[in-house]
Formats: sequence, structure tokens, C-alpha cells
Amino acid sequence: MTSENKTAIVTGAAGGIGLAIVRRLLREGANVVLADLDEPSLQLASETLGQEFDPARVATSRCDVGNEADVIRTVEAAIQRFGRIDVVVNNAGLMVFKPIKEQTGDDWSRLLNVDLVGAFYFIKQAFLHMGEGGSIVNIASVHAVETEPMVAPYAAAKAALLSLTRSAAIEGTPQGIRVNAILPGAIDTPMLWNNPNVKSGVEVINKQDVGHPDDVADVVAYLASDGARFVQGASLTVDGGRLARL
Repeated sequence: MTSENKTAIVTGAAGGIGLAIVRRLLREGANVVLADLDEPSLQLASETLGQEFDPARVATSRCDVGNEADVIRTVEAAIQRFGRIDVVVNNAGLMVFKPIKEQTGDDWSRLLNVDLVGAFYFIKQAFLHMGEGGSIVNIASVHAVETEPMVAPYAAAKAALLSLTRSAAIEGTPQGIRVNAILPGAIDTPMLWNNPNVKSGVEVINKQDVGHPDDVADVVAYLASDGARFVQGASLTVDGGRLARL
């Protein structure tokens, strides 16, 4: 399993799961473009990675994934820097915590633009620029299949992302491009521990159910590699078996 000499773009790459994915792909031999809206965190991540890996294999792009012009610029910059794109990991995500009766259209638009439309923009650009053997990995969530109160837009966006994954896999097959999704469960990141439902006890998290960002990154590395050449349109749950228990 290797991504030697491949070029990957990872969104939401400045921390948490995204940064773990970047590190894993770099270890696999890929060149990686970190795309993130948080420019200071992006710069810090780049400097840290430059001490661990060859800085020539790391690039950054300040990118609002919900802005198509930003996405196009990021993809074009990746091609200009590394000559190609082989892997896109749609990891950027946003959560809004409100009961439905308090949610607004703006809440939904803002979240869907990041969690769903942003993935569409990158898939579109991948289809326009990626060659045969390319791989797109969409980071969805277990909320796509089982959820909790106050996160309706997030759960809906992640469910729609699974549907987009299937549709894109069908259209990507003739081009030799694979499109798959990962459904992480409870992962040890600030997004988990800052979740108001977790803080209040509405969602109870057992220690054995909490994974590490590397657990997701390992699966991304597999899906990005040629070892997953016959995996297409799949949704892989990475939750330590949490959803399997009644």
C-alpha cells in the first residue's frame, strides 16, 4: 500500500483528522497540498510538517471549500506545483448545534455549502483534471446513518454526501477514477469534545468507542492506494464497532 509520487489535496487539513491524513499520505510517499480556511493554523501545520518531511513535498492553499473560485485556484496551484493530482480527500466540515425550531435557512446554507457543496466542487475539478487511477475520498460521518438532537443540518449533509459518493463513483468509473466514503465515529479531536451534546451528557461517549485521527488516516491511505483499485462507491464505517452494538 503506497502513494509514492502521487499528489493529494486534503481539505480541512490544518488540524485534527485532516492533519493526520496529511501525515499518513506523506509517509506513503505522496506530495500533499493542505487546503484550509484557517490561515494561521495552515501555516503552523506547514512549518511542523516541514520539519518531519521534505518541505518540497508540502504545499498549502488557503481555501474556502464552499467558494468554487477558491477550489479551482487550489486545484490549479496543485497542478502547477506538482504537475498532477491523483488523490482528493474531502475532509473539511462544519457543525451547527441548534434544535430544528431555532435553525435558520442561513444555518443550513452555511453548513451545506461546506459539508456537501464543497465536496461537489472538488469532485468536479477532480473529474476535469485527474487521470486514470485517481481516488477521491469523502469523509462523511456515522451521523449519516444514526444521529442525535440538534445536528439536523450536519446529519443531512453527511447522508447526502454518501449519495453524492455513489453518484460520483458511477460517473467516475469510465474515467478510471474511484470515489469512496469513510464514516468516522467518535474520534479524539476538538470537534468531539467541544460538542455541546457530549458536554451536556445528551451523547454519552465510552472510552472504548473513541478512536484516534490516525485510525481514519489509515483507511484513507488504503483507499488512496492502488491496493483499493476494486473498491468503488463504498461507504466504510470507522467507529470501533459502536454502530454495530444495539
